Amino acid sequence: MSWEVVARDFLTPFDTLLGYSIYWRKMKGIKPNAIYTTSETRGFLRVSESTIKRLLKKGLIRANKVGGQYRILGKEILRLVSPTLEKDATKSYLDIKKKVVSKINKW
Repeated sequence: MSWEVVARDFLTPFDTLLGYSIYWRKMKGIKPNAIYTTSETRGFLRVSESTIKRLLKKGLIRANKVGGQYRILGKEILRLVSPTLEKDATKSYLDIKKKVVSKINKW
């Protein structure tokens, strides 16, 4: 699954008219292993400060506090935008784990 398809799924017709290219450039720039601040994350997700705080409090975005400020991994932002990607990765991991365990048990 490409990120272009995922990002396009979340766009409204209004977004397409006003800022699809800007939005897509932002989404394409998220690196899974990079660390982002809450303000950078707000920019990527295009949500308010109170929404970011709510997502952090409820645990929907996992983050670490460093010096009193939250730091968020890029893969957390990508997971929030594309939950199907996380499900696919989990499924692949469980399939591989099952194969490894069965080989170890045979040994």
